[in-house]
Amino acid sequence: MFLRNCWYVAAYDREIGREPFGRTLLNEPVVLYRQEDGTPVALEDRCCHRGLPLSLGRVEGNRVRCGYHGLVFDETGACVEVPGQSAIPPGANVKAYPVVERYRWIWIWMGDPALADAALIPDWWWADDPEWGYIPGRLLHIACDYELITDNLLDLTHLAYVHSATIGTGAITDFPVKSERLTDRVRMSRWVLDGPPPPTFREAGGFTGNVDRWQAVDTLAPCHSVVYAGCAPVEAGIVGADFTGRVPDGINIRALNAPTPETETSTFYFYGHARDFRIDDEAWAATMYEQFLKTFLEDVDILEAQQRSLDGDPDAPLIDINVDAPGLAAREMLRQRIKDEARVVAG
Repeated sequence: MFLRNCWYVAAYDREIGREPFGRTLLNEPVVLYRQEDGTPVALEDRCCHRGLPLSLGRVEGNRVRCGYHGLVFDETGACVEVPGQSAIPPGANVKAYPVVERYRWIWIWMGDPALADAALIPDWWWADDPEWGYIPGRLLHIACDYELITDNLLDLTHLAYVHSATIGTGAITDFPVKSERLTDRVRMSRWVLDGPPPPTFREAGGFTGNVDRWQAVDTLAPCHSVVYAGCAPVEAGIVGADFTGRVPDGINIRALNAPTPETETSTFYFYGHARDFRIDDEAWAATMYEQFLKTFLEDVDILEAQQRSLDGDPDAPLIDINVDAPGLAAREMLRQRIKDEARVVAG
């Protein structure tokens, strides 16, 4: 079951053009395209006549024509032309979805269109701020439940084992995790003190000695997580600083994560990274893109293997340990939102 009255990422902006583009989101087929002025449109990817996906048709002006019998639909989903007849049959329309282009992503509202409010999109302003360098990621199609990705993001203990060659160090497991349920989010945070920087951070900041390092994740329902990460030399004395701000004397990274469920066991994973260092260094941006892609691909292997194991014996008992607290809180937050939504729909 999915939360529907919320925003999900449907595509990277670069994926959508003047050709109809089909993608399944929350088990619903959606077709996306751009109007002549570049405005994105999202419609149900199923012609109301004989069910052919509209993504197999073509865009004409601001409308899409079905590739089977030529019915034309406008951006509201209304059929405006039926070849060979002047009258439009009653009920000749397809579902239209509200969309917003922001942070180089196309966001889609999968629930009641009347409730769609662009102000509810996560405020990930770093992607647009000229004082931060932003790198959109590569689309990852992962054969796993999207909630496993949220679990993974809120459990950064796994960095010591899965990402030891990139962003992890063994020192991580020596420091406790703090879990908080805030008004609209779950927050995980941890300070890793007086230890060697991980390989990626050492190269990024040019650190030669030990650093104090922070890791924190804010997760909003249904599945939007921003990772606050960075480090500074021990002598900078930044322990306890506000990591949601810009911690001085070090490097600050924001990893923006927006996994969108395709089905119950497959997910489109959209991500990007903002940084406050080397923001005009294109060579470093390319290096960072590759290093973070490598890190995410390491996660893909783990997540898909985990899903296969869970599918193999869905009733097998699982235990919880201390580092699971943030993930469990996020799951409970999402379940409550889904229950609240169901009650409103039921009246």
